[in-house]
Parts: sequence; structure tokens; C-alpha cells
Amino acid sequence: MSNPYPRENELETIQKWDLLEKPVTELLEYVRQLWEYDDRFILTGKRLTGKRVLRLYLSTGGWSGNESIIGALQQNILFWSLCWVKSQSGGHYWFVINLSQFRG
Repeated sequence: MSNPYPRENELETIQKWDLLEKPVTELLEYVRQLWEYDDRFILTGKRLTGKRVLRLYLSTGGWSGNESIIGALQQNILFWSLCWVKSQSGGHYWFVINLSQFRG
């Protein structure tokens, strides 16, 4: 619980992250650094049919800063449309990131 509430410029960086030019893994690391409650940011990776796939689970823990980060991810249309799998009430989000779809 050492992270301050994300600043507007940090949220804008997430919203405008150009996944055609910058690696998706760097976006995930950026979000991880801003995310409050480390145990609610769970990233796992494995290979499926020769493609590297990451699975990301985010739980906001009810913290409005994390909810703002989710909102910024939703506004990153390419990330959200390609990676979002499902949401559940209570601030739970699941993503599958197929690295072959992205640079880096």
C-alpha cells in the first residue's frame, strides 16, 4: 500500500499506450507499478500451441485508484478489445494476452 493514487498523466499514458509501437509487456509492467495491492495483480504465462500467452487477473480491492487504472485500460481500445475476457462484479477482471498479436 505504498503507491499513491495514480496521477492523470499516468492514466493518460495507459489510455494512449501505442501497442503497435511499444511492447504490451511494458504496458503490463507500467500498470503493475501503479497497481495497489500486489496480491491482486496476478500475471501468469505459458505456451499454447507454440504461442506465448499471458493470463492477467486484476482485482481492484475496492480502491478507487485501481478502478481508475481499469478505466484507463478500457479506454485503450486495442488492449481491451484484444485481451479482455470477462469482468465480475466486485472489481474482478480477467485478460488473455497473446504476445504474437503485439510487438515485443
